[in-house]
Amino acid sequence: MQVYLVGGAVRDHLLGHPYHEKDYVVVGATPQQMLAQGFQPVGKDFPVFLHPETKDEYALARTERKSGHGYHGFEFYTDTSVTLEQDLIRRDLTINAMALDDDGTLYDPYGGQQDLQRRLLRHVSDAFAEDPLRVLRIARFAARYKALGFKVADETLKLMKHLAQSGELEALTPERVWKETSRALMEDHADEYFEVLRACGALKVLFPELDALYGIPQRPEYHPEIDCGIHTMMSLQQACRGNYSLDVRFAVLVHDLGKALTPKEELPRHIMHEQRGIQPVTELCERMRVPTHTKQLALAVCKEHLKCHQALTLKPGTLWRLLQRLDVLRRPERVEAFIQACECDSRGRLGLENREYPQAQYVLDAMQVVRSIKAQDLPPDIQGPDIGEMLIEKRIKALSALKQAFELQQTI
Repeated sequence: MQVYLVGGAVRDHLLGHPYHEKDYVVVGATPQQMLAQGFQPVGKDFPVFLHPETKDEYALARTERKSGHGYHGFEFYTDTSVTLEQDLIRRDLTINAMALDDDGTLYDPYGGQQDLQRRLLRHVSDAFAEDPLRVLRIARFAARYKALGFKVADETLKLMKHLAQSGELEALTPERVWKETSRALMEDHADEYFEVLRACGALKVLFPELDALYGIPQRPEYHPEIDCGIHTMMSLQQACRGNYSLDVRFAVLVHDLGKALTPKEELPRHIMHEQRGIQPVTELCERMRVPTHTKQLALAVCKEHLKCHQALTLKPGTLWRLLQRLDVLRRPERVEAFIQACECDSRGRLGLENREYPQAQYVLDAMQVVRSIKAQDLPPDIQGPDIGEMLIEKRIKALSALKQAFELQQTI
């Protein structure tokens, strides 16, 4: 029985990156031998065990072959005769198909170390094309390692295109697509995930609403980058740069979906694109089974982002109603996330990546102002419906004072 550290831990070790999860392959052992040593079985489809102390995963070496449609359609074979090389060849990328033994000896039968040096994401074998989930995984790896200069190998991109055209991607469950996408969105270069999916034709299959934005023009005086798809990716870059939450990043990703539905005769103007965007954002969220809180922020940003851009000129009553719709009194964190997403939209434009966005602080100040006015501060003789009316009156009056103070500051 021989134990090897495999996969991502070996890859990150060779890259000099920290790693936390350790996966092991065991060659020449039976399930009975693993159980006798105190390992706990966890695998449903094939023998995977948890170490009795570290709880790291130990899988018996196995081979697999395609037996059906999608990423579940595989038959696994595990036996003491299965070699390390046979186990490694079923993995997705050469950089993930390396192993280390207890002595620190590297086993690299498929050139993973060379591909690390060449900064290439390259498939191990043509069996890569049997698993549609790998299209998303490779796109996510491209996002993770973009800063290091990694690119998808031409021959691997060709296989990814074949998968996108084969209909296999439709077999992926919404939960699985969202899991990979949400992980990719949290990478420092999340935009690369969508760029790779677009390059292989998978964006059109899985995210047609996003794919439709490419080639749609915008007015160059507001959007020097012109293309709606490019603007979306530039805005997402801003969200990554700000290290914002998943909810903010997703909201930024879908904030302009309505622009793909603008009538051609109105281009490059996009009147009412915020309203047009509600349907595609809703449909995408429902199809992907996006969590409710993530969907709610995405819809709010889609519907209201122009109002945030106009915040400095809004009437106090209009600003109050915007804050109300954002649930300012119960969910101040949603208002903050909304502002972050709108700021990313403002800066996701060619040559304007570092421009000032005073609307952010202004809306934050407005939020603090209205939240500071509470019912217990009203005169005791105010009762019933009059309480709500007076609270609104006082909040709008306070917003009016805030606006006057801001405008006075601008003249100094």
